[in-house]
Amino acid sequence: MVQDRIDVFKDMISGLTEDSKNDAKGSAGDKHETALSMMHIEQEKLTNKLKEAIAQKAVLDKIDPVKVTENIISGSLVKANGIYLYVSVALPKITIDGINVIALSPQSPLGNHLMGNKAGFQFEINKTHYTIQSVE
Repeated sequence: MVQDRIDVFKDMISGLTEDSKNDAKGSAGDKHETALSMMHIEQEKLTNKLKEAIAQKAVLDKIDPVKVTENIISGSLVKANGIYLYVSVALPKITIDGINVIALSPQSPLGNHLMGNKAGFQFEINKTHYTIQSVE
């Protein structure tokens, strides 16, 4: 999913670069300057999103998928309150074999409470009580 986002951002940036080159050949005046300026702003936004996706991929690449510990670490699959949480980076909910999994950052409020704890640990966030059922 993250690699797909990286590829899409790269393609979009490449497309904008090509469009600006083509636009520069056939236009002149204020409209031309405004169009180029808007393309440049869009390119900067996409470049920032690309950098963010590359950083997320770097975090995911550091995770050892076969490492299993009792304590929750980055890369742990945690079941809490019947919800599966993958402690890694914040991503949209995904479904694997019919099971919904929420990927969350260790720096998020929920991720921060999970890190370092074990099955059976209980805590509360925003008046919601959580119990860690399992750590895989």
